[in-house]
Amino acid sequence: MSIRVLVVDDHPLYREGLTTALSTMSDVEVVGEAGDGAAAVASAATLHPDVVMMDLHMPVMNGVDATRAVTEAQPEVAVLVLTMLEGDDSVFAAVRAGARGYLLKGADRAEIHRALTAVAHGEVVFSATIAPRVLSYFATGRSRSVEPFPELTEREREVLDLVARGLTNLEIARRLFLSDKTVRNHVSNVFAKIHVAGRAEAVARARDAGLGTA
Repeated sequence: MSIRVLVVDDHPLYREGLTTALSTMSDVEVVGEAGDGAAAVASAATLHPDVVMMDLHMPVMNGVDATRAVTEAQPEVAVLVLTMLEGDDSVFAAVRAGARGYLLKGADRAEIHRALTAVAHGEVVFSATIAPRVLSYFATGRSRSVEPFPELTEREREVLDLVARGLTNLEIARRLFLSDKTVRNHVSNVFAKIHVAGRAEAVARARDAGLGTA
């Protein structure tokens, strides 16, 4: 029986290429595509795939939130993350959201096929560079204590969390009893440290890491 796969990625050319590659696998059937997290959740509900191949950094709804929504609504569906993001914050956020696998976009066709087969049969799989970190993360019992974005100060992480919740700089200033200028400085420092160009990208990165959702 073929593995029914839903392909989710916001880049049409990459999505098309991945779909073409999967279509050459005799035991894989691509049942649909989606270009953002919200569309992925809706498509999974109607198409009932065995596996959702999920990018993380997407518009409308990011891949972590989409993974959580899919796995909560359809526990039988396996989510296999396929992304460029390899930082601990992204990996652990995806795992906490329910992803059964995490591959980087440099994976070749054979590795993707092995991962699809594994997660479809209830196994978990991670890229070779990521697996040791995941094992260490859980083996040391740190899954609840590790803070995302360790390069940020506690105050900067607090500001980023509020940015991810949709607050403006002025609203953050009022919430934290800071001046607007101080908040602007914190926001600029955060953007520089996590290497994002603007607020929308910062929100996506923060939500991928589990911030802004409480």
